[in-house]
Amino acid sequence: MSKRILHVVSNVAHYVDPSEATGLWLSELTHAYELFAAQGWDQQLVSPLGGVSPLEPRSLKWPNIDASARAWLASADKRALLAETARPEDVDPATFDAIYFTGGHAVMWDFPDHAGLQRLTREIYEHGGVVSSVCHGYCGLLNTRLSDGALLVAGRRLTGFSWREEALAGVAGKVPYNAEEEMRRRGALYEKAWLPFISKVVADGRLVTGQNPQSAKAVARRVAALLSR
Repeated sequence: MSKRILHVVSNVAHYVDPSEATGLWLSELTHAYELFAAQGWDQQLVSPLGGVSPLEPRSLKWPNIDASARAWLASADKRALLAETARPEDVDPATFDAIYFTGGHAVMWDFPDHAGLQRLTREIYEHGGVVSSVCHGYCGLLNTRLSDGALLVAGRRLTGFSWREEALAGVAGKVPYNAEEEMRRRGALYEKAWLPFISKVVADGRLVTGQNPQSAKAVARRVAALLSR
């Protein structure tokens, strides 16, 4: 049976300093998109404001760019998907089986407090769908509450970009908060790999999270496995 996946991407193009660009970490989208496409599943992109999702420049340079990202950039149809993302209010969550939050530092600003994204996440989860994220995408889960008022992440095992990785990436002084610590404050049972920048996925029921860009394929495989049961 065919499934539908909703990918969430950012509209933010820079850090607080407009001269310091950020955006979607492209391979975190392309790795998952390719895997779901191979299943023949329908996919759609949504962003907090709709429209253009900027790309993180570092994700387009060696050694971060790979064949998957290059193929996306070479396709006019695929580039158009990032130029014409849907708005949350125009998306019917009842038609989706999973939501997948992509990362890039940009999402730290526009994901956490967006009521429309929270509504989509809550409704997909509560009708039996899968909620997933990779890297900074877990910032989109920080403040989502279920219908009973409980935080989605409270008491749940999960992972996402670690504070150590922020420091090693040289951006700890530029980001608006420590996402790892914020997750712990909300009662999440945060986990990370022993070493930075290696793939790690944590699945807690229908909540699937990956630690960093290296985890995108593994997250998508786990989501696909859950949806194929």
